[in-house]
Amino acid sequence: MDNLKIKRLTELGATLALATILNFVKVYELPQGGSVSLEMLPIFFIALRWGLKEGLILGSLYGVLQLILGAKIYYPLQAILDYPLAFGLLGIAGIVHNWLKVEKNKKNLILISLSILVGSFLRLVVHTISGVLFFAEYAPKEQNIWLYSAGYNLSYMLPEAIITIVVMIILIRSLPEFIKDI
Repeated sequence: MDNLKIKRLTELGATLALATILNFVKVYELPQGGSVSLEMLPIFFIALRWGLKEGLILGSLYGVLQLILGAKIYYPLQAILDYPLAFGLLGIAGIVHNWLKVEKNKKNLILISLSILVGSFLRLVVHTISGVLFFAEYAPKEQNIWLYSAGYNLSYMLPEAIITIVVMIILIRSLPEFIKDI
């Protein structure tokens, strides 16, 4: 195994552990699931640093690890949607990997912010679909289930995405070489 593969594998393992630890440091948690933490930050970092494939793999592995560690599971398909699929889609941010430059510039920050928003939006879509399929009974009788599910999931996903963007921008401005020093 060459040094680059070892470095990539080591970073994937370390960031998987870091995402898991950050999941336990919550700003707030909703009663029916969902919370605001920095758990997405390491997944986005790997996606931006190594690319789409590594981001998708790390996000999916993180989702599986969440299942192993006792995630809230009510239905088998819900488990797949809310964990490996939803977190795996965060890795889509890696699509901008080849366009990022080492030097600090506004284009990098825009690409990074947009890629985090896209990955977070895709996760939101999957959680919303899961909510409609499996948790419709929690919606008030007169409310559209799609709006209820989207609103519920948006209540934690939007703050988490914004916090993740802010922290990522701070990291990248401080250490821009970490995105592309491979």
